[in-house]
Formats: sequence, structure tokens, C-alpha cells
Amino acid sequence: MNRALRVRALLALAVLALSLYIAATVPVRLGLDLRGGTQIVLETRSTPTADADRAATDRTLEVLRGRIDALGVAEPTLVRSGDDRIIVELPGVQDPKEAADVLGRTAQLTFHPVLGTADGVDDTSRPLPKRPRERVLPDESGTALRLGPTSLTGEDVKEAAARFDQQGGAGWHVTVDFEGTGRAGWADLTGEAACQAPGDPARRVAIVLDDKVISSPRVDPSVACGTGMRDGATRITGSFSAEEARELSLLINGGALPVPVETVEQRTVGPTLGAQAIAASAWAAAIGTALTSLFIVAVYRLMGGLAALALACYGLISYAALAALGATLTLPGLAGFVLAIGMAVDANVLVFERAREEYAVRRRPSVRSALTAGFRNALSAIADSNITTLIAAALLFLLASGPVRGFGVTLGIGVLASMFSALVVSRVLAEFAASRPGVRRRPGLTGVAGIGAVRDRLTRRNPLLMRRPRRWLATSAAVLVLAGAGIAVRGVDLGVEFTGGRLIEYSTSGPVDPGRLRAALADAGFPRAVVQSAGDTGLTVRTDPLTDAEEAEVTGTLRDLDRRADKVRDELIGPSLGEELRRGALIALAVALGAQFVYLAARFRWVLGMAAVVALVHDVVILLGVFAWLGKPVDGVFLAALLTVIGYSVNDSVVLFDRVRELVRRSPGAPFSGLVNEAILQTLPRTVNTGMGAAFMLTALAVLGGSSLTDFALALLVGLVVGTYSSVFTAAPLAIRLHHRFRRGEPSRRRPVTA
Repeated sequence: MNRALRVRALLALAVLALSLYIAATVPVRLGLDLRGGTQIVLETRSTPTADADRAATDRTLEVLRGRIDALGVAEPTLVRSGDDRIIVELPGVQDPKEAADVLGRTAQLTFHPVLGTADGVDDTSRPLPKRPRERVLPDESGTALRLGPTSLTGEDVKEAAARFDQQGGAGWHVTVDFEGTGRAGWADLTGEAACQAPGDPARRVAIVLDDKVISSPRVDPSVACGTGMRDGATRITGSFSAEEARELSLLINGGALPVPVETVEQRTVGPTLGAQAIAASAWAAAIGTALTSLFIVAVYRLMGGLAALALACYGLISYAALAALGATLTLPGLAGFVLAIGMAVDANVLVFERAREEYAVRRRPSVRSALTAGFRNALSAIADSNITTLIAAALLFLLASGPVRGFGVTLGIGVLASMFSALVVSRVLAEFAASRPGVRRRPGLTGVAGIGAVRDRLTRRNPLLMRRPRRWLATSAAVLVLAGAGIAVRGVDLGVEFTGGRLIEYSTSGPVDPGRLRAALADAGFPRAVVQSAGDTGLTVRTDPLTDAEEAEVTGTLRDLDRRADKVRDELIGPSLGEELRRGALIALAVALGAQFVYLAARFRWVLGMAAVVALVHDVVILLGVFAWLGKPVDGVFLAALLTVIGYSVNDSVVLFDRVRELVRRSPGAPFSGLVNEAILQTLPRTVNTGMGAAFMLTALAVLGGSSLTDFALALLVGLVVGTYSSVFTAAPLAIRLHHRFRRGEPSRRRPVTA
């Protein structure tokens, strides 16, 4: 074993040992879509007296933290997002109504003297005329009260508690204890009221919460005029239920928000749905990995078996990296973890195909020297293709939000882990095995001692695929027209993330006809509700933004058809946030295409970069067209799949153009179309084998991933097929046409990246 191999082996062992330790001791943090709970995104609003700046949002965050701690939620998470948004995660909270009511209340608590009643009032729900420094508000019974200026606020309260008075008959009420100057202020306020006649409305004290009189008790006749209640305590009554009394005490103790907040996004996922998603993704990963491993073992024999072992190491390293970084594993992130296993095969396939070429074509003396040359020559394509995927992952992290952002984190970690497992772990195993005497005597066992069946057949037939590049471009144009027709005729069905609205998913005891539910919802006053099946025993209802009362009516309508229907997911997106997410998605797509072009133009000639980017646009339009024809929603998860498809398509183009660049250096005077044709024939085995490895994973994910991941896997499968086609039959012929039009320039003469 030479020194370089020993260093790689020690590095691989150190990383694997550290990964095993982290995986055994540090748990991965699961997102709410996997463990169940509620996520609420609040946006602070400016008022005439206070601006919703970063400082106000931070103060609001601390008040909300106190309220949530009082709710007793285990492991809540509150973080500020930007200058005016707060993301609240409440694990285990399945009824978000109570949490949203508590979090959204401004909770401005004030105490006022009652000056009397307002005469001639016929509608107490409207603002009433008032004298200077007076307020007119209806009390609990609807009587309009004229209130004097504020005497006390919530800041004067020491503590509030919900109590039940069984003997006195008051039922549930809230006791309030004042502190500091609040004790004297309460004595003055009640002492002034006690000076009024017993039947006079001015003998009452109004307790106001967020411009609503929640209680207006009369001062007891035993309280002396001018003396007031000196014990610094009172109680708020009002026929409260236990939950209402508890909520009121919670609001008083938590304090007032500096600025009002509005719920712009709300997601609730049941624990059963998260458990099913984890189990389905685990099965998809296990079966997909087994099928992929069997495939590469069948193709590359001993080297394929070692690559499968390196895949297991990749999974361990990725999991440990997620745990060490404290990243949150979301449902799309879990799918990205499964997807990255299929993508990790790509680097091994590139190396093994290069090693086959070195051994069979360039007549390397041994399998080990062929493998060494294969790793060296494949490094350029591996680096370029993985960097383009990292660009897509970075854009998802920077421009997306929620679970889709988690997918970007998982994808980025997966790419880096796959590069390490392929270039270090797999190389150590391959070179060590190739140096064994038994393997040296029987090189056919390695699987890289021959050119391969696919390449051998292509070499003997030598098809001139690029003889008429215009025909391939015409075919691509026809497919684009068909996809564009789907977008124009059927339209793109934007999900609630991009339009705003409410999406509710139910599990039912048996199949329920979506048409029946659609008609029932129309009769109930929801004619624009979109009802779709979600598996055999599931339904999704997508509507305009609904209040909690309207959501309860929708759920009740379904339960009239199936009494055992259960809500497993509930998402509410405000229209302003939907517009913002839609704008962000378009920006992400434009930046992705621009970043790919800049990188490819820097690594290759601009003509090749332009051809690859046009092929990417071709893939994007076709994928949108397929979803338009199928009536599938385009949402944030689709955006994650789309950017992943962009990265995958660029991988194919990079591998092809890397070989074109190499052939141009070797034969600078040869016809460009002939060199492109030769590059296609040389890289086609890698394209087929990599595509098959990824297809196994995606098919397993589509079949076993459940309703939440079916559309995601479908988008990636379509993108896999379209991306493979476009890199060969769109990017390559377009590069030939552009080269002939601008033939004064030549592809970059730079040497590829070497180890």
C-alpha cells in the first residue's frame, strides 16, 4: 500500500468513526411534518404609534415566548425570520386554533373608570361619538359604556390566575394581583367608584382587553368612598369556561405585544401522517438502495460491490452530518436524502467507465493503474457536475422557506457526502482490492477489465447520431410545443403556497368520491373548493383562505359522508405570503438558470454553456407542461423537484461537454460534429447506468413514498427522462449549430481538474 493510499485510508476511517459516533449519540431533529405539530408564521404590523422594525419584532418574540411557555408545549421553537416575521413551531399541537388565538392577540389590558352609559345608541358594534378623553365601548351585555381615561395597564399586574369558585357560585374566573404603584392605583380607582350611588353605572370599573370590555364589575357596597380596595387584588368574572379563563390569565401574564401580529402561514400535520412518511421513505430507501446495488454489482461485479459498500458509508456520513449541524430533517428533505443515494452512484459510474476505457482502449498494464487513471480523468466531470447541483441546493436554501429549504440543506449535504464516499472511500476500497494477488491474476472479476457491452456495441456500429442535428432540434421543438399547449390550454395549477388559501388533507375509512364531496361543499357555500383524491383512502380540499369556523364546516361536510374521516394535514397561506413565495420561486428559477450559464461559460466555451442552459429551459417547460396536462399542483415541493432536475440535467451536459473538450484538445482539426458524436458514444454507457441507478430510487419513492411524495417523485422521474434526452439530443445538436455559426472561437483549451 503506497503512501497516498494509506493517507486516504486513514482519512476514510477517521471520518467513518466520527460519523458512527455522532450517529449513535446525536439524534437528528425531525421537522413538524415528520413528528406532527403546528407551525405558525406571524408577521408584525406597524401602527400609528409603533413601527414593526427589527427591535419591535424581537420584543414581540420575547412576549410570545412567555405565552408559549405558559401553554406547556414541549420543545417549542421561536425564531425571527427577516425584520418582521416570527416562525413558531409547536410540536404535538394538533388544534392550532387555541395557539393562534393566544399568539395573535395583542393583549392590551387596561382598567378604566365608568362615566356612565351612552344614550341613544342603536348599534354598539360601531364606533360611537365620544367626548375628549372618553371611550365608548359595549359591556358584556351589550350596553354602551362611556369610559374615562386609562387608570391602570397590564404592566401594573403582578400575576393572574384562573380559579374555580364552587362555593360562591362565580364559577371560573381570573384573579388579578397588582404590584408596586398598581396597588395604589387600584385603590384610587375603586375608591372613586365607591363614591357613586349603588345603582349608578359610574360605580363600575371597566376591564378592557384589546378594545373589548371583558368585565365591568360593580364596586361592593362594603368598600368605603375614597378608600377603595387596599388589598391590591380583584377578580374578573364573565361566565368563563375553564379554557377561556386559562387563556385570559395566560394573556395577562404574558404581557402585551408591542405591535399587532397577523398569521400569514399556518401548517398542521398529524403524528400519524409523519410516522407513515418516515416508514414509507425508509422502505423506499431500503428497496431502492438494494435494487441500485444489485444493478451496479451486475454491471461492475467486484467494483460494483465495493461501490455498494461505499453507498452505505455515504448514508452514514450524510446522517451524521445532518445530526452534527443540527439541521432539521423535513419530509422533502427525507426524500432528498433518498434521492441523493441514487445520485451518489453517478461518481462511481463515471470512474468505472473511465477505468474501462483506460484498460481496454489505452491498454493500461493493470486494473489498479486503470482505476488510478480513471479516478484522475473523471475528477473534472465529477467536480463540475456536483458543483452545479450544489448551486441548486444553495438557491433552495437562500430563496425557499419551510420544508423546501430543508430539502436544499439535505441535498447539499448529500452531494458533499457522495463526493467524499466516491473519491475517498470508494477509491481506497477499489485500489486495495485491485492490488490483491488473486484479483491481479483474474482481472475479469473486477468488472472494469473490458469495455462493456453497451460501449462495445456502439463502437462496432458507430452510429452517426449527429449527422443531421436539425432533426433532433425539430423533435425537441415539437415536444416543447406540446408541453406549451398543456400550459396554455389546461393552465398551471398553482398550489396554495403560491396563491394563498387553505389546503386540508383527510384520511377516510374507505374510498370517498371526490365529486360527491365537491357537490356537498358547493351546497354548503364553498363552490370554489378543489377536491382531489390522495391515495385510496385520502382526500385533499383546496380553497380560498378560510376562518377556523369555515374550516370546521368543511370538515363537518366531509364527515356527513364519512363519519370516521380524520384531518391529518392543514395548511393556511395568506395571500400576501403566497404572492411573495410565487415571486421568490420565479427569482429562484431565473437565478438558477443564470448561475448555471455563468458557471458553464467559465468552465467551458460560452457556446457550450448556452447550449446547456437552453436544454435546461427545454426541461423546465416540458416538466411544467406534463404537470399541466395531468392537472397536478405546482407548489414549493415541485419547485424543489424542478431545481433538482435542473442540477441533474446539467450533470449530463457537463459529462458530455467535458468529453467534447477533451477530444477537441486531442484532435483540434477534426470536424466538431464528429467529435460531439464520438463524445456521445463514449459517455452514453455512463448516462444509461447512472439513469438506471437513479430510476430505481425514484420509482421506489413514487410507489412507496405515499401521497405526500408521489408528485415529488413523479416530477423527478419525468425530469430524469427529459434531462437525459435533452443533454444528448438537444444540448449537443444545439452546440453544433452554434459552433458552426460562431466557428471563430474554439472550446476552452484549459486542462481539466486533476487530483
